[in-house]
Amino acid sequence: MWNISCVLLCALVAATRFKPAHVLEFCQVADPHCHSGEVEASGSQSTAHAFRSRWNTSAADLLRDLDHFRLSSKKLQGAFPIDEVDSNFIRTVNDCIFSKSTPTPMKGPLRLAAVSKDVLDWILDLDVAVTQTDDFSQYASGGVLFPGSVPLAHRYGGHQFGYWAGQLGDGRAHSLGQFTNRRGETWELQLKGSGKTPYSRSGDGRAVIRSSVREFLCSEAMHFLGIPTSRAASLIVSEEPVLRDQFYNGNVNTERGAVVLRLAKSWFRIGSLEILSRNGEIDLLRKLLDFVIEEHFPSIGSDDPDKYLFFYGTVVNETAHLIARWMSVGFAHGVCNTDNFSLLSITIDYGPFGFMESYNPNFIPNTSDDEGRYRIGAQASVGLFNLEKLLQALHPLLSPQQQQGAQTILKGYNDVYQMRIQQLFRAKLGLVSEEEEEGEEDAYLIGFLLKMMEDSRSDFTMTFRQLSEASAKQLLNGDFTQMWALDDLSSHKLFTDWLSMYLLRLSRHQNDSDLDRQHRMKNVNPRYVLRNWMAESAIRKAEMNDFSEVTLLHHVLSSPFVTQETAEEAGYAATPPLWAKRLKVSCSS
Repeated sequence: MWNISCVLLCALVAATRFKPAHVLEFCQVADPHCHSGEVEASGSQSTAHAFRSRWNTSAADLLRDLDHFRLSSKKLQGAFPIDEVDSNFIRTVNDCIFSKSTPTPMKGPLRLAAVSKDVLDWILDLDVAVTQTDDFSQYASGGVLFPGSVPLAHRYGGHQFGYWAGQLGDGRAHSLGQFTNRRGETWELQLKGSGKTPYSRSGDGRAVIRSSVREFLCSEAMHFLGIPTSRAASLIVSEEPVLRDQFYNGNVNTERGAVVLRLAKSWFRIGSLEILSRNGEIDLLRKLLDFVIEEHFPSIGSDDPDKYLFFYGTVVNETAHLIARWMSVGFAHGVCNTDNFSLLSITIDYGPFGFMESYNPNFIPNTSDDEGRYRIGAQASVGLFNLEKLLQALHPLLSPQQQQGAQTILKGYNDVYQMRIQQLFRAKLGLVSEEEEEGEEDAYLIGFLLKMMEDSRSDFTMTFRQLSEASAKQLLNGDFTQMWALDDLSSHKLFTDWLSMYLLRLSRHQNDSDLDRQHRMKNVNPRYVLRNWMAESAIRKAEMNDFSEVTLLHHVLSSPFVTQETAEEAGYAATPPLWAKRLKVSCSS
């Protein structure tokens, strides 16, 4: 029988998977080879040349003709019963995982507003030149189907803001099929904003420019921050009018439609299992769970009598790790419903998210969240709630002994989360060593710093980044004239006390120079994140058909740990403008 303590061992193993990005100290944003995570700062010219050679070799193999790009829907269609009704009209659906649903072509001229060369090159095996064709815009917006594609809409349910919402499903998304690239990776392609499905409820199945720009930019930004996430290949904008009441106050405006071509290893979520369990579709629940385990959890034996328990333990562990990573960069998802929590523990469904600016555990990015249920400081607790709902969904498949074991696993969630949070924040402060007594001291040092940041409303991202960039001599002298976030923090009456503790702790690192400490910290403390004001600036231009800032942000956020001249000129690491405080983001998109 499975040993419950294995979940903690798994947590320790998983914790070692985190790979900080390597950085170049300063680069021009126009240089395509200046890319965090690809060339180390200490690397030689031969290392950079080798990278470029590998890129050139790979580029020669990329497809330049979309007629040869094929998807397959056979595995998903063959594994599950498909909705008997083949139509997009809104209805209650039972006894299936997917409904066939055809995207609705967008009206008016189409424009490619943004594209991720990284996704095209390294996931889809496509040369970026294909994006300049009219065919690509049609394929990437749902006007024409990729060869082999049978579009599907996924049926799922979910707990929204703490309450069971019943049937939800892909209300404006179409899964196009799976693509297996030259490295043997299989990805599911999906269009978001591509029209009505049986799950659209009262919606029109469309997305608008503002939400689509945010999803495209943030999913890519999160990837380059090292956080598990869905990806975005392209953003297509149309002239099709879409009516939206952005803040649910009766002010309906006409906006323009947009479609994001996004990718994930899987789009199954906690709500995928909940709807089946709640409806008593137990055979289908078992079939879906067996499929997910076989396809995405290869370490779990398909004939293991405790495979569902192993699965649950893995999801508990990885969810704790994911939320800890969110917190380490100040990311608030905004809508942590069970239908937005991936079974693969990746970040999906970017809605009213936000990167915290002034440190505040009560930061709420979503103006629709009146009670602050999904405030940034509550994300770990909400993760626990969602995992409880996952366990309830699995209940019919677990023996009484396994149910007891699952409860024990769930009780360990907070320990795994706290362990990972401390690891991440120790790294953010450049601390090394794993002595037990130092662990307790480090926890106090981290908590002390965060409390000062909260009191002084210091900027979360730049406080840690400027601690990374400041030399020990600068810290000792209090020379923060060019470091606005540290200057704010230094106004706290206890800052000197904390700084003395911090420098004393650093002095215990044997054979560790100040430059080593700075380099180590800059590997994990980004200089640029997608602040709401930056996204809003790009959106305002995009709505006027100027996509230059979308392109700039995408490039900058692809190297978030690297100081970039154009990013500095744009003020992306400067004090946020005063108008940023008035920004609001809602669920409406």
